[in-house]
Amino acid sequence: MLVWGTCLRNVVSQGRYLDLIQGMTPIKRGFLDHLADTSLLTTNPRAIMSFGGNLFGHPHQTSLGMLNQLTIRNYVLVDHLDISFAPGLTGITGESGAGKSILLGALGLLMGERARTDSVRPGAAKADVSAEFGLRKDSALHQKLLADELIEVDDDCCLVRRVISAEGRSRAFINNVPVTVNYLKEATEYLVDIQDQDQHQRLSDRHVQRNMLDEYAQAKPLAEKVGTLWRDWQSSAREIERLQRAIAEQEDRKNLLNYQLEEFDAIGIADGELATLETEHKRLAQAQSILAELSQVQTSMENLDDLRQATKVLEGIDDSHSALDAGVETLNSALALIDDASRDLRHYADQVIVDPQTLADTESRLEQLYELARKHKVQPERLAEHAQRLREEFDAIASDRSSLEQLTAQEQEQQRAFAAQAEKLSSLRKKKAASFQSAVGEQMHALGIKEGELSIVFHAQQSEHGLEQIEFHVRTNKRFDAGPLNRIASGGEQTRINLAIQIVAAQRSQLPCLILDEADVGVGGTTADTVGRILRDLAERSQVICVTHAPQVAARSHNHMCVVKREAETDITALDPEQRVEELARMLAGADVTDKTRDYAQTLLNEAHQGGK
Repeated sequence: MLVWGTCLRNVVSQGRYLDLIQGMTPIKRGFLDHLADTSLLTTNPRAIMSFGGNLFGHPHQTSLGMLNQLTIRNYVLVDHLDISFAPGLTGITGESGAGKSILLGALGLLMGERARTDSVRPGAAKADVSAEFGLRKDSALHQKLLADELIEVDDDCCLVRRVISAEGRSRAFINNVPVTVNYLKEATEYLVDIQDQDQHQRLSDRHVQRNMLDEYAQAKPLAEKVGTLWRDWQSSAREIERLQRAIAEQEDRKNLLNYQLEEFDAIGIADGELATLETEHKRLAQAQSILAELSQVQTSMENLDDLRQATKVLEGIDDSHSALDAGVETLNSALALIDDASRDLRHYADQVIVDPQTLADTESRLEQLYELARKHKVQPERLAEHAQRLREEFDAIASDRSSLEQLTAQEQEQQRAFAAQAEKLSSLRKKKAASFQSAVGEQMHALGIKEGELSIVFHAQQSEHGLEQIEFHVRTNKRFDAGPLNRIASGGEQTRINLAIQIVAAQRSQLPCLILDEADVGVGGTTADTVGRILRDLAERSQVICVTHAPQVAARSHNHMCVVKREAETDITALDPEQRVEELARMLAGADVTDKTRDYAQTLLNEAHQGGK
């Protein structure tokens, strides 16, 4: 904050400074914290006011997003570089080997490209690249960042940052909040489209191609409706599958329960049967030994004659002593009890039956019950209770198909509604595809690809996007068949083909900031001038930054920057009118700049000013 405050006071009054600071949202204050922490601000008033002005909500262009500021520190040959960008077409020029690719490389890092250790300036601990983008509040990215709590409702800009350590470790930030590199890549795809000699990924994406055609055909509302109908239909289809699985599972369960209950019914378990069987089995299994032991005991109990005689002797003694009387009485009682016990044991012996067949039957029944208990994984004594639970579950299962039938009817109606609207969308796409192809072809011809043609191929594929998958095919020579955009033509031709598509799509689409690397490669003269005109026209709808070697393109630019290499340092500076004439003269004549080439350079600028917008 101290660095920012010191720098800002150099260019604004103390009162204005306080007003600006107090008016900032927390996110914007976070920007300043980042800038102060990393010493990314300089005392260059132009750079500070450009950055500060955008930070405080000055109006931006109406495209999808705009690159306001790029700050590079310790990246490749750059020690410290601040670049402020304006709306419209910005041309970037410079001698070969000056380092124009540094801009593209730095932006590539911000777009999630793989970090390399040689990205870090020799001797530095880390490379630090950050960019501030203006952001439309109604854009999909603004909504995404808002949902992820990376921006506030009223913010109209975001700060993207990437830090690469000398060891190759990478960190990414959005609005000073750490994010994954994948998240950074997804976010910046909304903001920047880099078209260079090797990379044309965005326009090779079929989703982007489909969206471009839909926007050109003014079919986005219909496409969104088709998507909603598809999702509703598929949701019902998935619910039908779920209900069908549930009903099938219920039927399977009911069949299993019915089989198990039939098994229980066939066995017919009575209440308390197991305990009775186990007691009976125990008796039958021990019958022989029990009877032998009873016989031995009864024999012993019957051999009491001596005791009976002894009792009679005691009864014959003529003495009324109480002790004698008690002894005699006890002996008589004992003999009586023994006689009772003998009768009980004889009765018990009559009940103990040696019956091998009954024993075998009992054992078989017990084994049947034990096996059933093992099968159902319950204790044998709980078999009856388990059977009751199975019966209750069986009775509770209801195979009600009414909801399935109702949902099936709804799903069929949703399918018909989707098919009807998707057919309308398909017809509209195919109708407008012809004019889109023609318009792109005209732009390709103007850009020097005389036999260039664009054809839109419709692959039958039913999805939330309609009845087809859309793919752009091109050809640059009538002797050859057309092919996918990313497989046809050289790097320079691909850049111009993409440019032709962009200029047509821009008529009705919101495009990100477009960065072109030598879109004019291999062309010159009138064609180069046409490239400049097309880029300037495109820049009326979207910010365009073009690295160029063509003076005709540079002259058409609203803004002109030059890359200069001084010893081991690379710098990018905005050119004033005089410097611009000098740079155009160098581009025209090389090292042999004369007054004549300067006059011609001035003529190019004048013509661009008079004929441009």
